[in-house]
Amino acid sequence: MSDLVSYFEDRTPQMLALLEQMVRHESPTSNKLLVDQFGRFLHEVVSELGADIEVLPRETVGDIRLAKWNADAPGKPLLLLMHIDTVWPEGTLANEVPLRLTDTSIHGPGALDMKGGILVILEAIRGLRACNEFPNRPIWMLLTSDEEVASTHSRELIQEIATQAGLVIVPEPAGEGEAIKSSRKGIGRYWIRSEGLASHSGNAPEAGINAIIDNAQQALILHDMNDLPNGTSVSITQIKGGTAMNVIPAFCELYADVRFTRATEAERIHQQINDLEAVVPGAKVVVKGWIDRPPLERNDIMLATVKQAKAIAESLGLPFSESFSGGGSDGNFTGALGIPTLDGMGPEGAGMHAAHEHVLIRSIPRRAAFIAAIIRDWQMAE
Repeated sequence: MSDLVSYFEDRTPQMLALLEQMVRHESPTSNKLLVDQFGRFLHEVVSELGADIEVLPRETVGDIRLAKWNADAPGKPLLLLMHIDTVWPEGTLANEVPLRLTDTSIHGPGALDMKGGILVILEAIRGLRACNEFPNRPIWMLLTSDEEVASTHSRELIQEIATQAGLVIVPEPAGEGEAIKSSRKGIGRYWIRSEGLASHSGNAPEAGINAIIDNAQQALILHDMNDLPNGTSVSITQIKGGTAMNVIPAFCELYADVRFTRATEAERIHQQINDLEAVVPGAKVVVKGWIDRPPLERNDIMLATVKQAKAIAESLGLPFSESFSGGGSDGNFTGALGIPTLDGMGPEGAGMHAAHEHVLIRSIPRRAAFIAAIIRDWQMAE
């Protein structure tokens, strides 16, 4: 077998050139035109790598693409799950965060999240084909376009496709020391609105029902749901209400950001929030919200997945470690379905969604080699 690490180290200049091209394709989620332009660029690259590609149109976000290699080969597919959208608005490259290359890093909007991840996936496939080591197994690649805004337009498709897979690789940025993400918090989003009765605060304060007072009480109740030692947080991050300085407020609404490490905690908090009742006599409470992403749990399936990944990394002489993230990814969906999922498989860097976003160059060839070895050698569970 080829020395994959050496192969990709030798290809580092070409990989950096491709990453520069990708970063120059600005692709903010809200700009369908730009995301589709980037999608067409990737379509050409993936097609040159021998895939059959299906375009799945979307009306308000970028089109999704599903690429397949060895579609008729036996066995469950290995799914490469990526998003092509970024949080950065059009013009960021020219005005705020220019593309910049140093001896150790490449800087630019979306370079780490997740164009660097797309790069190492593409290069892993390219390297296996060049070394005549591409396996005779189904390899699927799903390129979505709205991960940065909760995957509303792709979630059902991700879940449908993932249920057919034996392994999902998600090249979100690696943790410190090129650690994979073996657990992630799930996310809940809730709006709690208190409705009261307006009245003049000078002439008839007693005739009003103060919605701000009730909503403030709801905030305290929600705060008491926190269980930080066990990974559950309920954070009140926004609140607004009232119409004028001299009017008893008839409405007040708060937003609660909920995070959890276990599905049982998600269910507990969801039920408690929906059971909220008014505290101020005569007021009414209206709850809107949902579990946006389930947690990626470090359960028995994850432990077995990590064990095999570690063995492959060690066979290449690569570092291997695990990390935890309080943020979510599309890997949360696949892991919650019981599909073996390797998340945080992209290169290492820092500054996601920040002006200092960058990728550490040393991690690019190592990550490409790691992914290539997994694609080639992974043993699917029966």
